[in-house]
Amino acid sequence: MGEDLQRKLQAELDNLKSAQKELQKAISTRQQLDGQLNENEIVKKELDLLPADNKVYKSVGPVLIKTELVEAKQNVSKRIDYITKELKRVDDLIVSLEKKQDTHREACQKFQHQYQQAQVKAALHA
Repeated sequence: MGEDLQRKLQAELDNLKSAQKELQKAISTRQQLDGQLNENEIVKKELDLLPADNKVYKSVGPVLIKTELVEAKQNVSKRIDYITKELKRVDDLIVSLEKKQDTHREACQKFQHQYQQAQVKAALHA
């Protein structure tokens, strides 16, 4: 009985550690996306300040390529939309992983409590 509970507890602990790693990875991804969103919003604000006939260059590898201002604004807007959607997806994933982590944590506590009760019973009957 005790060994079975101990195995279940260990399995739940492993699941909890795995969920924590996934959550940390998702949080890291979210932070990256947040930084990218901020950068793109700054670029958008800068592009909005330019007169319509201004020259804009974009960096492609080691080369600067002339780009129309309208096209540059559209590209930045598309990037902002994409990043915003990714942020929403990652936020949903984080919520899901937090729930998963809580479920594993509760299961660990339950098995730990059962294991302790089994040990007390065994000590009383010994």
